[in-house]
Amino acid sequence: MRSRHRGSQLGLLLLASQLYQVGLDNIPPVTLAVLAINVYLYLFPLAPLLQTCVSVHWFKEWRRLLLSPLHHVDDWHLYFNMVSFVWKGIRLERRLGGPWFLYLLSVFSLLTGLVYLVLEAFLTELTQDQSHSMSCAVGFSGVLFALKVLSNHYHPGGVTYMMGFPVSNRYASWVELVLIHITSPGTSFVGHLAGILVGLLYTAGPLKTLMNTVADCVTSNGYNARPRTYYRSSGSSGFRSSGAGYSGHHQYGPANHTASYTGGLSEGEQLEAAIRNSLNDRGQSNQGGAPPPYGFHVPEEARAEDIRWHRLRRFDR
Repeated sequence: MRSRHRGSQLGLLLLASQLYQVGLDNIPPVTLAVLAINVYLYLFPLAPLLQTCVSVHWFKEWRRLLLSPLHHVDDWHLYFNMVSFVWKGIRLERRLGGPWFLYLLSVFSLLTGLVYLVLEAFLTELTQDQSHSMSCAVGFSGVLFALKVLSNHYHPGGVTYMMGFPVSNRYASWVELVLIHITSPGTSFVGHLAGILVGLLYTAGPLKTLMNTVADCVTSNGYNARPRTYYRSSGSSGFRSSGAGYSGHHQYGPANHTASYTGGLSEGEQLEAAIRNSLNDRGQSNQGGAPPPYGFHVPEEARAEDIRWHRLRRFDR
């Protein structure tokens, strides 16, 4: 396991710079609130990391399911996870609505931890290797994988660039899962797999129906927390396409928000451009001795792919 580094906190500074570029008023309220909670719990954790991570060894300590997604190993872990979350949150919260997005995050956070425990327990029995039951995971990465599955579900014809190669959005989560495991062996393969499975339970399984049923039971006075309904065609689903359909990775020049608006870019595309420019600066500054990036998922730009595979981290076994 790795201890939390309290050095220069460059990750926090970059996160603040990122939020300044995006603009707090451009971030929907639920996304902003969850971001603030993660930052607060990084600065003032409720417990040491060893007492917040989720593990089969401590499966009876159910509070870990609540704490583990909201605590991070260090500032870089927090930075990359939150940058990815802001990008996904802006798109998904505006599509689904704030109440449903909050509901979704709550369910995904709990289920990702539960599926992780089930998978690790199964691997322990299958291999008789106790390292699986002792493995301890912390961070928002599993939830982000679930959100990625959901985001790709809404854009099935899109293309994601991974290490310079185009991958259909339909398979992007699986390819990323394998690539991250190969290039960053200290990360939690099972934790990320759990996130993908939870996302599939929602998009292709019974989870969405079950959540709708529960929402119908608890809502009253005509209030409806169901996700918003959008008309959707086989095209780019409302996003400006470039070439053959929507691509989650666009290449832009230096960020100019006024030019972006007058150029017809969507807010999501403007955010991607701002994040990519910041990451380019991060890549230059990293040559000066900063620790390598890790976390879950760098926002999807083709020229930032070489960074993204080094930034995902869970507890080492």
